[in-house]
Amino acid sequence: METLLEYDHELFLYLNSLGTETWDGFWLIVTEKLSSIPLYAVLLYLIYKKFGVKGTVITILLVAAMIACTDQLANLFKHGFQRPRPCKVEEWQTTMRFIAERCGRYGYFSAHAASSMAAAVFAGLALQSKYQYLIFFLLFWAAMVGYSRIYLGVHYPGDVLTGMIIGALLGFGFYKAQQKLVQKFA
Repeated sequence: METLLEYDHELFLYLNSLGTETWDGFWLIVTEKLSSIPLYAVLLYLIYKKFGVKGTVITILLVAAMIACTDQLANLFKHGFQRPRPCKVEEWQTTMRFIAERCGRYGYFSAHAASSMAAAVFAGLALQSKYQYLIFFLLFWAAMVGYSRIYLGVHYPGDVLTGMIIGALLGFGFYKAQQKLVQKFA
């Protein structure tokens, strides 16, 4: 396990060091949750077009539950594992780039990565019959959100990868629930 953590640290330092001031603003926008509102608005419109009013209401309720699930599960893991974020490691302060506005105490696993991946898998699968390539765009967007957390200096690659896996599993599970509920009630 120690070897795996050491690789995670080394990969973090490498990926984090690739950043430049030129790109800092871009990655700060990518990581900002509010910057995804236009994407969510388009997805909501596409969901409404496919599922109608009842199906959209069911979908909104499930997405709210899914995001709450990813966030609470991430908090449970963070406080259970208590793995300090890279920006909290004293000896790295001179070698790593930290450009985020703040740095929480614990980072395992990334709630940003989990939530964005859950949304990508959920929406991509829910809309695949009408927009078959949408899922690839959404997965790319989720990967960018995940990488932004490393770029900013607040998560290790392992935090992001774990978040993406858990998010994908939750997104798939909630998609299955949405399919059953929409079929039954809409």
